[in-house]
Amino acid sequence: MINDLCKKEYAVALGCFDGLHTAHMAVINEAARLSSEGLLPAVMLFDEHPRNVIAENGIPCLLQKDKREAMLKNAGFHIFTVSFREIKDMSPEEFVRDVLVGSFHSGAVVCGYNYRFGKNGAGDSEKLIALCKEYGIAVSVCPEFVLDGKSVSSTRIRKAVEEGRISDANKMLGYEFTYSSEIFTGDRRGRLLGAPTINQYLPEGLVIPRFGVYASKVNADGKEYLGVTNIGSRPTFDGKSVRSETYIIDYSGDLYGKTVTVSLFEFIRDEKKFPDADTLKMQISEDVKKTLLYFSDKN
Repeated sequence: MINDLCKKEYAVALGCFDGLHTAHMAVINEAARLSSEGLLPAVMLFDEHPRNVIAENGIPCLLQKDKREAMLKNAGFHIFTVSFREIKDMSPEEFVRDVLVGSFHSGAVVCGYNYRFGKNGAGDSEKLIALCKEYGIAVSVCPEFVLDGKSVSSTRIRKAVEEGRISDANKMLGYEFTYSSEIFTGDRRGRLLGAPTINQYLPEGLVIPRFGVYASKVNADGKEYLGVTNIGSRPTFDGKSVRSETYIIDYSGDLYGKTVTVSLFEFIRDEKKFPDADTLKMQISEDVKKTLLYFSDKN
């Protein structure tokens, strides 16, 4: 019997989970719910975004891969990492037979209402239900996830980040927009301004926030601090490379060479060129005041 081919070990969430935002988690959490029926909860992840394989123009990610995997593992999910290049030309039938059944041993699968699979997106949720029925695999299709009257999507969140609407992006993400990277030695001008900063390059492939200053939090050496983060090229000093430059409030110490995590909470102002260092110093003082006020209002 064809049903005997399926070992039925996992309840697998299917989709392009590039950000683990609120709509993604609705699908993933449904897999966890189904796992209560004796299956293990699992998530299928692609090694690279499908759009980066199919289209010439790459698409930036919302979440670093290592953070994405850590979030899922900490929540108790098994991860199936799949090469999109290896499966992109499979027919819907081949994908179900060879991947869902043969590789994943799926007893149940979950997808969103607009899920597509198979070569050129030939399969949809109805096709998935029909094909999985042959193997006795249960299928749950999650409806559109709506927040404040609008559908949540990675596209909307990327646009919000790029436009500096970071609080809107965070609401749709379900967590703060966050990145981790190694601290490199800058030109140390911040020390001369009374506000020493940590310099980081944004992780490769991550969506770049609108240039400007943000109220942030910094996780360094296992402790959390409030921060003022500038994303941009530092026009006052004729900077050219895009970087994250953060003044960590009430912190003293040496972080050079260490990997530090920065989370953006609120857009404060646009990046701009100041006539001199003293004017910039006064502006930094104002940015700190606004940041402290922002977080005090949140408590």
